Amino acid sequence: MIIPTYNEAENIASAVARVREAVPRADVLVADDNSPDGTGKLADELAAGDDRVHVLHRRGKEGLGAAYLAGFRWGIERGYGVLVEMDADGSHQPEELPRLLTALKGADLVLGSRWVPGGRVVNWPRHRELLSRGGSTYSRMLLGVPIRDLTGGFRAFRAETLQGLGLDDVASQGYCFQVDLARRAVEAGFHVVEVPITFVERELGDSKMNRDIVVEALWRVTAWGVGGRAGRLLGRGTAGR
Repeated sequence: MIIPTYNEAENIASAVARVREAVPRADVLVADDNSPDGTGKLADELAAGDDRVHVLHRRGKEGLGAAYLAGFRWGIERGYGVLVEMDADGSHQPEELPRLLTALKGADLVLGSRWVPGGRVVNWPRHRELLSRGGSTYSRMLLGVPIRDLTGGFRAFRAETLQGLGLDDVASQGYCFQVDLARRAVEAGFHVVEVPITFVERELGDSKMNRDIVVEALWRVTAWGVGGRAGRLLGRGTAGR
């Protein structure tokens, strides 16, 4: 379990405890971006009392994507066969982890989805739901990827799936980091499955969503979509010569 953190002192102890209770055999890696509120120190205290809890201290706030990439590399280097993404703020319910892990037995990547039958969001303002649904729909249509929830961040990967995604050239962050990995998995021919989850708006701390994250997602997804279509058109033109 990889849990990236930046100023999640109010949430980290609960998040780790719930993961350890839901999946007792799981190891937890807290990837902390040098949080000014002391999240890293709290994580160290949790690790000192539980040998299945680990902490990766990073130099500073470099974005969600960079934190996950560091966590993936940490886990792969240590021989973990399954790596899971999960937010620290309580929006992802650790109690739903067994469902994702069970689905992974027949898949290469499992996405916890808010937008498939049975999935839902709780306590989200209408504009956030419209932004998330709209972002997934726009990405799905432009990229031609048959996934309902492309921007969600509750995911279980097989290690070999991650190794086949070309992580060394991933530069995206935030929303579009999740879109990027999902589209890479589909394009590489991996079997991707969505399972319904209940996403709960955080009660403590501040959301990391901001205008820059939305803008980055919009231009990167548009560039991927336009580039992919151009490549396919050129390929057909070359094949017809």
